[in-house]
Amino acid sequence: MTSKKKKNSVPTPPGENGLPLIGETIAFFTDPDFNNKRAAKYGKIYKTSIFGNTTVIMTGAEANTFLFRNENKYVVSTWPKSTRILLGKDSLAVSSGNIHTSRRKLLFQAFQPRALTSYIPTMAEITTKYLQRWEQRQTLTWYPEIRDYTFDIASNLFLSTDGGTGSKVAELFTTFVDGLFTIPVALPWTKFGKALKARQELLAHLETIVLRRKQADDPGTDALGILIKAKDELGNELSLDELKDQVLLLLFAGHETLTSAIASFCLLTAQHPEVMERLRTEQDKLQISDNPSLEDLQQMTYLEQVLKEVMRLIPPVGGGFRNAIADFEFGGYQIPKGWTIQYQIAQTHKDESLYPQSDRFDPERFNPQHPVDKQASFGYLPFGGGLRECLGKEFARLEMRLFTSRLLRDYQWELLPDQNLGLTTVPSPRPRDGLKVKFNRR
Repeated sequence: MTSKKKKNSVPTPPGENGLPLIGETIAFFTDPDFNNKRAAKYGKIYKTSIFGNTTVIMTGAEANTFLFRNENKYVVSTWPKSTRILLGKDSLAVSSGNIHTSRRKLLFQAFQPRALTSYIPTMAEITTKYLQRWEQRQTLTWYPEIRDYTFDIASNLFLSTDGGTGSKVAELFTTFVDGLFTIPVALPWTKFGKALKARQELLAHLETIVLRRKQADDPGTDALGILIKAKDELGNELSLDELKDQVLLLLFAGHETLTSAIASFCLLTAQHPEVMERLRTEQDKLQISDNPSLEDLQQMTYLEQVLKEVMRLIPPVGGGFRNAIADFEFGGYQIPKGWTIQYQIAQTHKDESLYPQSDRFDPERFNPQHPVDKQASFGYLPFGGGLRECLGKEFARLEMRLFTSRLLRDYQWELLPDQNLGLTTVPSPRPRDGLKVKFNRR
């Protein structure tokens, strides 16, 4: 046990507290160089104040490994207050300990290989519909269209209901997502206040669907049907409130971050024609049908390299939060119980010791002969890691591969001039002007 004298001799991380109450929250979410500026001044471990909490930023594979391997010993997962409230107290994202473990096992039933295989025909059908629509449009602002596409798939596969373009549910969901990472002031005109109202309307809509399914002879084979039938080790089912919060989380996780990853692929490949050409060569050689199998998609080795590099360079999630449940030391600093910690995905992916010329888009980093993602524990973590690694990881990888393979095989796109391709990063990275493109059949 650390003596009081020794404990007091270990400093807390350096840093700044910012303004009273809000600290550096605004700069944290609006300044793309927030971390770079402070890391240059203080190093890989520094403190700031976000959402009224003293927060330690810990960057690098070693820091990630320490946090993930000490889950429930020194740290537990946490989220900003706005996120916790909007996702709901019964959401898997905000649960911890045994409840998190039990609920994660239940939800995983919707992402097992058998379930994923059953999702492919619906996914392929919706993909065809959107690609044909974009072909007719010829020029479009692509990001909101991709967002509609991913939401259409999520709502169909998780709820068997059309919630895509122009639907009231999609509109409510956009408002809901816009408030997830904001200052939690529940006034009607704030993003958080609007998101809170949208959450209530979404839950009412979900309750109607869930009750109708529970009363049916067969609740269905989509994710909701699987979750209604699921039982834990003690034979307990998910309650109505749990089902609603878990479905809301699935819609967010299967939609927002996936939109970002697909849009980043479209942007980066358009900017690197030599990569695009090699991707097309692989698709032409494989000659895979419109309704591929999991095995077909797994043959696309170069596409897999490119998708990995896309998510290294522009990870859909920049980091994650933990709360210190005990004092601990790391990297020569003392982190007191009660402080918040943020681990950094985006900054880990820029570590020059792991990824030389880290700002360069280079899919060869992930060549199966010498893959860089295997060189350090948690040095590559687009889906997080440890006990809280993204539950829908394989669902996301399936949708990305299916969409991008069809896109490459049959279509071409080029970026339109005079647009801002700089990224806004909250809640997920996306081009500021929405990714304007010319879109045609090959």
